[in-house]
Amino acid sequence: MRRCLNQLRDQYDSPALLRVRHSKSYRLAWLLLALACGSGARTALAQEPVSPSSSASEITDPCIDPSTHPATKEALRLVCSRTPVPVANRPAHRAVVIGFLGGYTKRSDVKHPEVVFANYLRIRYGPSVQAAAFGNHETQKAFELIRGGTDPDKNGAQSSAEKEPVKIILYGHSWGAAQVLEFARELERHSIPVALTIQIDSVHKMGQNDRTVPANVARAVNFYQRRGLTPGRPLIVAENAERTTILDNLHMTYKPEEIQCDNYGWFSRVFNKPHHQIENDPRIWDQIVTLIDSELLRPDKIEAQPRSSTR
Repeated sequence: MRRCLNQLRDQYDSPALLRVRHSKSYRLAWLLLALACGSGARTALAQEPVSPSSSASEITDPCIDPSTHPATKEALRLVCSRTPVPVANRPAHRAVVIGFLGGYTKRSDVKHPEVVFANYLRIRYGPSVQAAAFGNHETQKAFELIRGGTDPDKNGAQSSAEKEPVKIILYGHSWGAAQVLEFARELERHSIPVALTIQIDSVHKMGQNDRTVPANVARAVNFYQRRGLTPGRPLIVAENAERTTILDNLHMTYKPEEIQCDNYGWFSRVFNKPHHQIENDPRIWDQIVTLIDSELLRPDKIEAQPRSSTR
């Protein structure tokens, strides 16, 4: 329980809560969190959905698979309505797209859009693109996937085909968004460039810097909202503005009834709904696909899509 409370303190001692540290609402919130810890929940009580009914491997195409959770399918509604990329126009060069999940969510949890979005990407772009989602603590597994993309033969030597640049794209939500930049720094230490990082409502994790984008990242974008127990980071900046372009820091706002989150537990829906509304927002995923298209497809093959506006 002590470990749980320490983790909760790291996550929920946000500036907004610290300003009201001695208020009744703050003490009530901590009482509820402590009770949740006592019942075996962890920091993920504000991020973790109800138990999945199927695994990611069982859902091949989340757009048409009947086992896809309705809320998750709604989150991908706009990307699923896009025109498929013809086989002849799919990326000629290899790419690796990695998503990181928030809280203590497992990568098999298909009620998170981030998980089945990786399945969608594999279908959209074909075999030249590897896509997978990982827990934010599974960086070693993610790194092994990167290594597999840059050295698929695993012989330590690269053939001429393997020497072609591999585009790396990282996305994540909550603690997973913070892990995106932490993982990019790990790749920087190995002299591996990153084409694009995408942060969705990034939540700071102790010992990590989810604000400064390392210089090995070419482009970065940040989607955030500022309500609930875990408001997202409102600003990311480039460590080196000559090497990294910050595309935008996009502030999203939501009405309580606007985007439903019944793929999450009651605590998340009652106390932290905006944090999951942005995760379930079809506009977010639609913009993400536009950004990934711009990295992987030739400009004349990118489907024209109107830019979604924030509110």
